[in-house]
Amino acid sequence: MSPKQPPIFREEEQLSAEIREGISVIIPVYNSEAILEDLIIRLASVLPTLTNNYEVILINDGSQDNSWQVICALSEKYPWIRKINLMRNYGQHNALLAGVRAAGNSIIVTIDDDLQHPPEEIHRLLERLEDDYDVVYGIPYKQQHELWRNFSSYITRLALQSTMGVENAQKVNAFRAFRTQLRDAFEDYRSPFVILDVLLTWGTTRFDAIPVNHKPRYQGKSNYTFRKLFSHAINMITGFTVLPLQLASWMGFALSIFGGILLFYVIGRYIIQGGSVPGFPFLASTIAIFSGAQLFALGIIGEYLARIHFRIMDKPTYVIRKKHEQDQEKENYESSE
Repeated sequence: MSPKQPPIFREEEQLSAEIREGISVIIPVYNSEAILEDLIIRLASVLPTLTNNYEVILINDGSQDNSWQVICALSEKYPWIRKINLMRNYGQHNALLAGVRAAGNSIIVTIDDDLQHPPEEIHRLLERLEDDYDVVYGIPYKQQHELWRNFSSYITRLALQSTMGVENAQKVNAFRAFRTQLRDAFEDYRSPFVILDVLLTWGTTRFDAIPVNHKPRYQGKSNYTFRKLFSHAINMITGFTVLPLQLASWMGFALSIFGGILLFYVIGRYIIQGGSVPGFPFLASTIAIFSGAQLFALGIIGEYLARIHFRIMDKPTYVIRKKHEQDQEKENYESSE
């Protein structure tokens, strides 16, 4: 392990005064005891080259291993680490929201805990952020996941595109940099269903994405299964947009026209040929179409009612078990030149 050195800002870095004022790196942690130290060591060598004022906020999202103990040990060694321990596993975006609300600097950078997002690429996001953007994503040159994961991620991004309504929505990634002031747009948000990228659109439409180097997962496998990604997409669509309700209305209107055509056909056949439309299959198919459409529409309405139900119960977005002592006073680590 490399010895701790006092951070020194390199004046040749032409980053704005806003970025030099401070950077908060937020990392949700879940079962990452074996790789956290490597990630912090790399951050310790990168962050001092960007600013004299920085912090790393580690949010333990109900890990089942010794991640919290590792976080505590690291915070003792590196005074710029702030730690938050959630009561249980609330999900990546809920943990991110806890970190965003705790951030004390003008720029926030979010990265995963699995070393797929190289800290050495942070400066590229910050440089792009200066080109009059409020949110910048670091997308991989090439996807590192299996075919099914890439496909399910694509479907999820399509859902996000319809929800966010911004040009670069399909390029959303967990490796992102944005201005802390954007959190004012969702300061009072309390729903248990959290999609950070959608919340960011409440404050700005100036998004961009740049290709950066992503590494294969250091150990283990992704916690995002196909089922979780699908559920994530459903939460995005039903939690932040009325598109499904509109879809149900359009479908009801289309099937009403279809039913009118069928009625016109039945009456016309009776008048012209003097008999009704023969056959049970025709009747059964018609009933099945309308019954399926009704159940589908009821299912969509049920999803929205479920979210209203959880909101009325005031189910929390997250609950913090313990925070770093310094966090109570909102103290930030400031390095000496």
